[in-house]
Amino acid sequence: MDRRQVEQIFAAFEAKDIEAVMAQFADDATVTDPHYPIPEMAGKAAIRRGFEWALGNMEQAGFNVVGIWSDGDSGAVEVDTHHVFKGGMEVKFTQVFVIELRDGLITRLHSFGPHRPGGVGGAMLKVTGFFWRALQHAALRRERGRAGRAGGSGRS
Repeated sequence: MDRRQVEQIFAAFEAKDIEAVMAQFADDATVTDPHYPIPEMAGKAAIRRGFEWALGNMEQAGFNVVGIWSDGDSGAVEVDTHHVFKGGMEVKFTQVFVIELRDGLITRLHSFGPHRPGGVGGAMLKVTGFFWRALQHAALRRERGRAGRAGGSGRS
């Protein structure tokens, strides 16, 4: 992990280029970030959904890389974060990302920040997370129902 790769990841996020962002992740990657409605995302589909949510709510994402500490395929990145959300709400905070790579792709990205946002932003995360979890449970129930019907009851 080097400075060029780290800056490339953040530049793609700032450009809202979801394809370039996702190209940096392994299929089995995990992302943990308390600033998302579902803070623990596993697999590219969940990560994409989380990033699309974030980018869809932002007018401008901003990351200023303060420092990078790397030991080959793992490291930490300190960033000053400054995001502007639709409607003009701004958030500024420092966070650290722990990143692990395999074959040049991110397998783990874990954000450590000062806290989960409060106020309107925090309320928005809680409400969105509630609905996401409800939709996930409903989808699981539908899948279980289909699997039960597909298996049949054994009667003629």
